[in-house]
Amino acid sequence: MAQRSVRIGPSILAADFLRLGEHMAEAEAAGADFFHVDVMDGRFVPNLAIGLPVMEAVRRGTSLPIDVHLMVADPAEWIAPFAAAGADSITVHVEADPHLHRTLRSIEEAGATPGITLNPASPLVLLEECLPIVHQVLLMTVNPGFGGQTFIPASLDRIRRVRTMIDTANPGCALEVDGGITARNLPRVVAAGADTIVAGSSVFGPGAVVAEAMANLRAAVTEADPE
Repeated sequence: MAQRSVRIGPSILAADFLRLGEHMAEAEAAGADFFHVDVMDGRFVPNLAIGLPVMEAVRRGTSLPIDVHLMVADPAEWIAPFAAAGADSITVHVEADPHLHRTLRSIEEAGATPGITLNPASPLVLLEECLPIVHQVLLMTVNPGFGGQTFIPASLDRIRRVRTMIDTANPGCALEVDGGITARNLPRVVAAGADTIVAGSSVFGPGAVVAEAMANLRAAVTEADPE
């Protein structure tokens, strides 16, 4: 099987917010394909993060696509504000929305591309009904809410299974993975079928040099042996 083109997007949640613009510029110069913005409400996940003022600042700071991940209890309420603030894609959790189809359509109506997200313990069958109408599936490979967690090994099988689902139902859909991604485990993640990678602590974490970290992730992608 030919190797897929892989996109890498740093998660600004892991950045030093006193140096956010500098960190973003370093990542963009190092070849970032997009920036990932995590939005947390303290209800759906036990943390608060990245509201609209920061989102607007991120939009002013880059011309790259901005990928917004809504980890909130009422995602439909936040579609229009984040789209207006500059989100290019918006991903919502299937676990958080009883009217998911309607919410996904509202993302398109707001001018962004829609995606759906699953937590590590959620059954993959929850993707099936909306998979044909989304542009991206995001598989969490840690339990959402905090950066710096360790990749859950069982996620590799989930990535393989979702890859098969996407190839059958919606081949143009991206398969994004977020949580505990490092240069060490990235070859296995890509080999399992991921084509869009979110990396936080491995790019912006303590002691990381952004350019070196991005180069290491790119090199790890080339090591992947598609299954």
